[in-house]
Amino acid sequence: MSIKPIHIIGGGMAGSEAAWQAANAGVPVILHEMRGVKGTDAHQTDKLAELVCSNSFRSDDHVSNAVGVLHEEMRRANGLIMHTAAEHQVPAGSALAVDREGFAEAVTAKLEAHPNITIVREEITGLPPEDWDSVIVATGPLTSLKLAEAIHAHTGEDDLAFFDAIAPIVYFDSVDMTKAWRQSRYDKPGPGGDTAAYINCPLDEDQYNAFIDALISGEKTEFKEWEKNTPYFEGCLPIEVMAERGRETLRFGPMKPVGLTNPHQPDIKAHAIVQLRQDNAHGTLWNMVGFQTKLKYGAQTDIFRMIPGLEKAEFARLGGIHRNTFLNSPKLLDEQLRMKSLPRLRFAGQVTGVEGYVESAGMGLLAGRFAAAERLGQPLAPPPETTALGSLIRHITGGHLEGKATFQPMNVNFGLFPDIADFPKHGLDGKRLRGKDKGRAKKRAQAVRALEDFDSWLSATSLVPAE
Repeated sequence: MSIKPIHIIGGGMAGSEAAWQAANAGVPVILHEMRGVKGTDAHQTDKLAELVCSNSFRSDDHVSNAVGVLHEEMRRANGLIMHTAAEHQVPAGSALAVDREGFAEAVTAKLEAHPNITIVREEITGLPPEDWDSVIVATGPLTSLKLAEAIHAHTGEDDLAFFDAIAPIVYFDSVDMTKAWRQSRYDKPGPGGDTAAYINCPLDEDQYNAFIDALISGEKTEFKEWEKNTPYFEGCLPIEVMAERGRETLRFGPMKPVGLTNPHQPDIKAHAIVQLRQDNAHGTLWNMVGFQTKLKYGAQTDIFRMIPGLEKAEFARLGGIHRNTFLNSPKLLDEQLRMKSLPRLRFAGQVTGVEGYVESAGMGLLAGRFAAAERLGQPLAPPPETTALGSLIRHITGGHLEGKATFQPMNVNFGLFPDIADFPKHGLDGKRLRGKDKGRAKKRAQAVRALEDFDSWLSATSLVPAE
């Protein structure tokens, strides 16, 4: 039996994962990607699943961290993004980070080699033709303006948007290691056992205050008139915006000095610390953690070289800023990620209102499976909201927003999971757990429940290719 193809627009995290999932179910996929024909303000190559901001997929702890649970669910669902990330992992403490070039090249090669996937390099400039009766729009935060306008014209909804800033990348051999040192916070080992996954640059109080002054007064990127009222996403604030909120804000955020000891001056506690995380497999490039910025390039080099250890820093990439757009998904999408007013269109990835690489890929995983199941005539319910993927579906389709007037992007977190009553209330010593200990026990129980429920969902929803 001949199966009509699913069309996927966009070859980022979500589109790549959606194509992989649908194709593995035996359904033909045509993946439309405009890079190679037309670039974006943030991408540098035409590779599929190119990482634009950080090279980190965040925590890989599936025992007590919601992001780690999401990682594990996607692995168990044969996720392209997670399995390829494991193949191109670089040291990052307890986080999962990748060599960005090797990762994107590998994803591209796997999709190009898949017999059920055809990749077409072209820009889609309007709503897809009517004979495309199953489409996944996975164009992400940098949706082509013409396509975005077509979607806006159809929905009648006002755009919701936020700015997403890009952190600088430094060449390792330009870092002064007589001032900086290698150490993970609290010497916590990462997935590969490394306890020295970060480079740390210490500042004393005077250096910190001078740095804050320079950040606040530094020349910033000027926004266009139509961009000026766009809110930032709170999880990815430019570092100078954080500094403007209070002089101590950075010391309790990306520049917190706790859990680290300077071997050059072990008896002196730093007032603040800047961390750099390895960005490629060779260890030649390092990302300034949490240093996304809208400073102009000249200001960036001057100000960031005020940091001890980075006085002679050479930058492989300076920070930048671009506008992200997302749908009012609770109003527009159903639990199958279909547009209610035009069900042949599904949406996936960051454009739906999830935030982060892994969350975007997770929505692609589900959209690909939903679309494939529809093609095969095998109804597929979303995973239960007790799972990480299910909690995200619940988030973007509005279940948790009852009584709220606005919809905002969200990273996966245990706050999106249903509450759980059945978890250990006492420690091994018999004493009642309180405070953070109680919270950790609850999260561990939620993680166990999530993976058990996800396994049950997977076993009950296996897609069988048509004969």
